[in-house]
Amino acid sequence: MDADRFHETAMALPGATFDIKWGADRIYSLGGKMFAGAGVVGDPAPRYGFKCSDLAFENLIEQGLAIPAPYAARFRWVQLIAADALSDAELAAYLAQAHALVAAGLSRKLRTSLGIEATP
Repeated sequence: MDADRFHETAMALPGATFDIKWGADRIYSLGGKMFAGAGVVGDPAPRYGFKCSDLAFENLIEQGLAIPAPYAARFRWVQLIAADALSDAELAAYLAQAHALVAAGLSRKLRTSLGIEATP
């Protein structure tokens, strides 16, 4: 997946926001909490990272598709070894899962205001 497609895919998720942090990393958040990142500003080979479930974290690392994300592995983030380590469909599914994991940790009120949960 190229950087533009990654951006489009992440931003298509409900309530997703985007900003650049640490001078060069494109960060995608939900309710102020990060769910994915792409180190692409000025980098010819994009580095993609995202939050994942415990099982996905272990599987991606065991399969050699990802490494524990520097500084964020304790939060179950991985960094793909290459931009094409996963198919576009697989990466889109992992981004949706990362978004859902972060959404689950938000308050109901915030999820509702972000359009993720219907008003009761």
